[in-house]
Amino acid sequence: MNIRFLWRSPSKTPRWIILVLLGVLAAIATIATAVHFKSAIAQNSLSLSVDVAADRHLISPDIYGMNDYAIDPALAQELRIPVERWGANHTSRYNWLVDSSNSGDDFFFVGGGENKNPIPGESIDKIVKTNRNNGSKSIVTIPIIGYVNKFSTWNCGFRVAKYGAQEKTNPYIFPEGDKCGNGKRPDGSLITDNNRLDVSIISDPKFQKAWVEHLVKTHGTAANGGVQIYQMDNEPSGWGNTHRDVHPEATSYQELRDRTYEYASMVKAVDSTAKVLGPSDFGWIVYADSLVKGDREKHGGVWFARWYLQQMRAYEQQKGVRILDYFDEHYYPIVDDLCLGNCPAGDAKTQAARLRSTRSLWDSTYTDESWIGKSNPPLTIIPRFREWVKQDYPGTKVAITEYNWGGLESINGALTQADILGIFGREQLDLATLWGPPKSSEPGSYAFRTYMNYDGKGSKYGDTWVRSHSTDQGQLSIYGAQRTADGALTLVIINKTSQNLTSNLSLTGFNPAAKAQVYTYSEANLRAIVRQSDLSVSAAGFGATYPANSITLVALPKAKI
Repeated sequence: MNIRFLWRSPSKTPRWIILVLLGVLAAIATIATAVHFKSAIAQNSLSLSVDVAADRHLISPDIYGMNDYAIDPALAQELRIPVERWGANHTSRYNWLVDSSNSGDDFFFVGGGENKNPIPGESIDKIVKTNRNNGSKSIVTIPIIGYVNKFSTWNCGFRVAKYGAQEKTNPYIFPEGDKCGNGKRPDGSLITDNNRLDVSIISDPKFQKAWVEHLVKTHGTAANGGVQIYQMDNEPSGWGNTHRDVHPEATSYQELRDRTYEYASMVKAVDSTAKVLGPSDFGWIVYADSLVKGDREKHGGVWFARWYLQQMRAYEQQKGVRILDYFDEHYYPIVDDLCLGNCPAGDAKTQAARLRSTRSLWDSTYTDESWIGKSNPPLTIIPRFREWVKQDYPGTKVAITEYNWGGLESINGALTQADILGIFGREQLDLATLWGPPKSSEPGSYAFRTYMNYDGKGSKYGDTWVRSHSTDQGQLSIYGAQRTADGALTLVIINKTSQNLTSNLSLTGFNPAAKAQVYTYSEANLRAIVRQSDLSVSAAGFGATYPANSITLVALPKAKI
């Protein structure tokens, strides 16, 4: 029935039909009111609370970092990303003298490039200079694997002409009509008789010292704006696979300790104001043990990551020099049969899992939804790392220099990323750099903007955490922080559901002005954080409705005395 037609043509509509229709509409209105009332009652159990005087601690600005790989220059400039990391598998093989590296197993062990007349260190010098101009600290990876790329021009570790037919080959033809293989014979077995020096040279602390000296000479010491943080290689437990053409052996407890001693002490000798970060390994399995059979048993059953910390502490006790400033590991979420990290948003099941899995960073009641959770207690990654540091090497900062929950091209990824940044601040992480940053126009970038530039004029989320609680973090999460500059209280509130949610917020320990500013990012406009009407607030708090699948920042100025 076309209701609009009936109302537009009353002279042609019998009176009894209109009366019946009015009765129907009244009944519908009654039902709708009842439904809304029930919804409001259901949401009464969903409440938020903030105590500005409790649990106060500084939030490190370095948790909003990104990896330099594929970073959008416009985003880096706009947000003045606090720290950018130059690191990844290929950086393990970087030779500063020929300004090139080798991709290892990531791409057919290909190294070099088109540069026939390389300038030593040029590409990294450009990165450090750009970071400095953007106000970003630089993390630079120092190869400690023992081998680096030999040539500036195209080369590869397993040429078909030398090592024969292989399981897979690079689709591109190299000079002399040759092709690069994946280092596996057609039957899938590994080629193990290759010459490690085909396309690589031996690298030792003396070789890398010359590069650190070059960086200091070119950019200054860390204290004077040069490279602030040096990372001790990348995912060392993966060398035996990723870089098996030069390091086919699994990395042991002893090897990683000894190499870190040599190279980290070298960095400190060249620039005592620089910080060192490690071991930067790839996941839970190698936090627990090396990939050398029986290695943990040989070391008293102590987990690999913890033994590493203990050995770094022992070095300082013996030598009087701290050579590890940041305990760093990489972390990517796993949910069985689903692709989360570095993957598109996916279906509804995947998106729900993505939002849930942030709990693995902190929640002692959350069982990890992967093989890890079947045989381990809750991961509680950040509290776990902080406890290890407390017990094994007090004073060391905690970092996660690679993480990615995926879906950054979608509102689902933006919600998840905003949740992660809030968790990082609450759980007192010291440094984090997102792997695979979003483009400036993608939803994921607005998660960062919410914390770093929510009004487009440089306004930021606070720098001092305050106690913030939701009765259901899975539906409506809240992260509160006070801003030192003006004393304002800032709240990031994330509605992770597909329905509008109404909640009262109780406030203690803070006397706000009568009006708060509200900024929302949602599916209604994926291209902007939208300023809403000001919100009336009191010293007791406020009530508000949060749009479905949204990130809301509420800024409460202090009342003027």
